[in-house]
Amino acid sequence: MHVRFWGAARTVTGSMHLLEVGGQRILLDCGLYQGIRKDAFRRNRELPFDAKSIDAVVLSHAHIDHSGNLPTLVKNGFKGKIHSTSPTRSLSIHMLLDSAHIQVKDVEYVNKRRLEKKQTPFEPLYEQEDAIHALKRFSEHEFGEYFSPVPNVECRFHIAGHMLGAAHVELVIQRGSSRPLRLLFSGDIGRHNSPILKDPSIVAETDFLIMEATYGDRKHPEEINTESELLKVVLDVWEQKGKLIIPAFSVGRTQEIVFYLNNLRNKGKLPPIKTFLDSPLAIDAHTVFQQYFDELNDTFARRILDEDDNDPLSFPDFYLVRKVEDSKALNSFAEPCIIISASGMCEAGRVLHHLRNHISKPSTTVLLTGFQAPHTLGRQLEEGAKQVNIFGDPFDVHANICKLPGTSGHADQTELIEWFKQVTTAGHLQWTALVHCEFECATVLAEQLRKYTRQQVYIPNRGDEISLDGHR
Repeated sequence: MHVRFWGAARTVTGSMHLLEVGGQRILLDCGLYQGIRKDAFRRNRELPFDAKSIDAVVLSHAHIDHSGNLPTLVKNGFKGKIHSTSPTRSLSIHMLLDSAHIQVKDVEYVNKRRLEKKQTPFEPLYEQEDAIHALKRFSEHEFGEYFSPVPNVECRFHIAGHMLGAAHVELVIQRGSSRPLRLLFSGDIGRHNSPILKDPSIVAETDFLIMEATYGDRKHPEEINTESELLKVVLDVWEQKGKLIIPAFSVGRTQEIVFYLNNLRNKGKLPPIKTFLDSPLAIDAHTVFQQYFDELNDTFARRILDEDDNDPLSFPDFYLVRKVEDSKALNSFAEPCIIISASGMCEAGRVLHHLRNHISKPSTTVLLTGFQAPHTLGRQLEEGAKQVNIFGDPFDVHANICKLPGTSGHADQTELIEWFKQVTTAGHLQWTALVHCEFECATVLAEQLRKYTRQQVYIPNRGDEISLDGHR
């Protein structure tokens, strides 16, 4: 019995961990890796195992860095079930089809330029037909419901508070008359007091812990009024008669930003600036939020039910953009405006076209709203790059680049430590593996966690294996 770490190991993207128990193989997540383009191109295509050998997938949540390579897995011969919560399955329908659409369209755009240069064209990673085949393999479960992905292993999901449907994954491994072994995969751990989501839950007993550590070396700013900070940026753009481009993850972050803008408009603080949600995926996700309002925190659920229009995610001068031609028209839109578009790390999708057209204009403001993985365009902008490549062409950065505090969907160091202390109170913990993090921040968190446990805290590299008796 062992776990091999094939993704989100000393990096934040591409979550993928392979658990082998009694000859059965369970894949925890199957996400897209984002980073250096050439490396990502190869890693996402070349699975490090035979897809046919995987018996089941257990998916923590629908974000593409956790779910986005499921079509590749199925395309390569996986025949088992993909287990998820009900909201995760509903969101994945939209997210995987959207991911496939982006794979095809981005490759088409790049290939036009490659053919002009007489270079060999690329093939998309997968197409919508592959995504549909993956979606047919989903099996949905309610939070707290036990199910058996393979013989002698029981599993259940617990609310993780990171996004709608996100789960901690608890696996109980039966061993005959001996005490069962428990492995807990945290998925992505959310924050307390989210404006939309419920708080993360606690699973108070585990023998082995695979734990995310995205912000393991830092603390989120205290007493930050995110809504007020957003208003400052909007007012500045309004005065400059410029454009505010907000790269935002279509599910989770986008809804949070729109919720804040809605509040500001209701309070009479928001100027009459037109706001465009240029993301078909985010528009589709909105319907899923309404469908699963009982999975959201009580305050937000009441807003959905009590508002006159039953929609805390809409307001006057707010426009939904689905058609490609309407998205393109925004680049010549002459009035001050806000454009919210995916992806949050500026790696794919419509936001790249908006950045391509506006990143060199001093009247443009780009507002980053979440974690930016290394080597992504978002990270380059966050670190102050003066020139960036977009679709292979260089562009000087003259836009104002800023970051909105208080919008992270990940727990910070203090919250991670508190969560760790609570889930290990039973005293059975044998080892902890820190994933979904850069090595430097994992090292800091590991030092902190060792104050509360005598057991090993590992920071596995890609391909490392740890047995369920703690030996590597």
